Amino acid sequence: MLGLIKPLQQLVRRTPLGYLQLSHDKGRMLVAVAGIAFADVLMFMQLGFQNALYSSNTRLHQTLETDLVVISPQARNLINLSSFPRRRLYQAMNVPGVKNAEPLYVKTANWKNPDTRKDTAIMVVGFNPDRPAFNLPEVNQNLQAIKLPDTVLFDRAARGDYKQSIAQIDAGKPVKTEIEKRTITVSGLFTVGASFAADGILMTSDQNYLRLFARQNSGSVNAGLIELQSGADPVQTQQVLKAYLPTDVKVLTKQEFIQFEKDYWAKNTAIGFVFNLGVAMGFVVGVIIVYQVLSTDVSDHMAEYATFKAMGYRNAYLLGIVFEEALILSILGFLPGVGVSVGLYALTRNATNLPMYMTLARATAVLIMTMIMCVISGSIATRKLQAADPADIF
Repeated sequence: MLGLIKPLQQLVRRTPLGYLQLSHDKGRMLVAVAGIAFADVLMFMQLGFQNALYSSNTRLHQTLETDLVVISPQARNLINLSSFPRRRLYQAMNVPGVKNAEPLYVKTANWKNPDTRKDTAIMVVGFNPDRPAFNLPEVNQNLQAIKLPDTVLFDRAARGDYKQSIAQIDAGKPVKTEIEKRTITVSGLFTVGASFAADGILMTSDQNYLRLFARQNSGSVNAGLIELQSGADPVQTQQVLKAYLPTDVKVLTKQEFIQFEKDYWAKNTAIGFVFNLGVAMGFVVGVIIVYQVLSTDVSDHMAEYATFKAMGYRNAYLLGIVFEEALILSILGFLPGVGVSVGLYALTRNATNLPMYMTLARATAVLIMTMIMCVISGSIATRKLQAADPADIF
């Protein structure tokens, strides 16, 4: 035991040469810290946008009051669901364990912004108001209202200028506008939020939806929401439905439907690739910046390192000094990086209504990447040091 205490005491008392070398040239250290902070901000923003992409485009999915979802095999994502025969839902009712099977209609259309009177893209969702389709209290409190002809509910968290209309509706005064060359009444509000796919959402009854989009065949639906009887196993019922229903439909669990949306944006669009590339670029930029600083520092102190080698210190000790510098830089650069990113998240969130929030998991991931980034830079920067011969240097 005593044999272990002595080396530990020596380690604790070891002169922090890495910190002393960094702090000796404060200008160079500040440049390095700023460079690492910049690289961290790049990574934070790309990861934030990527998470906002997935979260914003699945917020509506998360609120669905359903156990299973039926979609067309040609469906790509929520706003490109294609359609399938409504009779498949009637057929699903014959399967043991199925309690209800209701249609869901989804379409993107242009409507006139009630405040600006400009055409704006918006997602329109239609469902049977006798069976609530979403776990949204504000929607469920207005189910009777959307049964009235040409009456809809509006997403108060939509992207755009709607302050005047929202204030009017909150005051109990409906707002009238146009969609698909038809006058509609906005009689209530709910909150979901904008996404990369749509600036906002309108919800209405299935009958109103079919009035707005007269070209849609009432015998075709975009999705089916299947509610199971109490005690029924979703996975087992899903397998039975897959075997029972024709191949012109797919049956997903609610979680699979959410993952289906995420996979579309991650794998079938360029956006997911772009965000991943942005994170990789931020990492590479950080490696280059830290390498330049550490490489210059090693060159400037080559005589001191040579003295250590001549005194008998091994390469591992010298590498430890450089790695100490790298880890110090990673922490010093991370702190302002995360601070700036929190501010940029708030700015982006207020400007776009996208769910941009700093999470502990993301901060930890970026900190680990920053440390790896700096260690890689340190490893590259010490190649010249390892090969150096004290006799040549002196």
